[in-house]
Amino acid sequence: MTSTINILLTEHQPLLRLAIRTVVEGEGGLHLVGEADNSTEGFRLFKELGPDVIILGLRFPNSCSIDDLDSYFEERPKAKIIVLAEHAGDAEISRALRKGAVGYICKDVSPGELITAIRTVAAGRKYIPEDIAQILSEHIGEEELTSTEATILRMIVGGMSNKEIAFALDISENTVKSHNQNIFGKIGVNDRTSAATTAIKRGLVRVDL
Repeated sequence: MTSTINILLTEHQPLLRLAIRTVVEGEGGLHLVGEADNSTEGFRLFKELGPDVIILGLRFPNSCSIDDLDSYFEERPKAKIIVLAEHAGDAEISRALRKGAVGYICKDVSPGELITAIRTVAAGRKYIPEDIAQILSEHIGEEELTSTEATILRMIVGGMSNKEIAFALDISENTVKSHNQNIFGKIGVNDRTSAATTAIKRGLVRVDL
């Protein structure tokens, strides 16, 4: 006899929670044991309920759940977490997987794929959709940005000029320009505008909408 898979859902968008709840409740062998609309409540329920699978929204109004993954795995090293994201930004996927997530799906996931992801993860395997796996493969081996480069890239996305960045970081404008060239080379662009666009598309910079 197949055991029931207990699922915890943490996602701040009510309609998305409703959609996922409807899919899960309509599938035999799956049981939604708890829901939360914020990361604090989600982590509390995680500790209290001990679900088999956690579906964890990537972003909340004031936080990113990737930053919370360490706490989940400190509490339960073998927790099975599926990250639910707005879009397939390869940098965010890589961060989530490095921290221990075993699944990654986007919010436009079909009901069938959602069920497949849950069952795959519950069985002890990773679930990365083919299109997302392709995105990841395109950037294998790329050199990561340093913390300073990541900070400067966020400032570029925020519309700051080289002079403003230099002032904010207390470095010379020439040093900023040197960092810019390193950033451009690492992410495969030639100018600030392309850097900002690529950073957002790939999830290299967090943009809170």
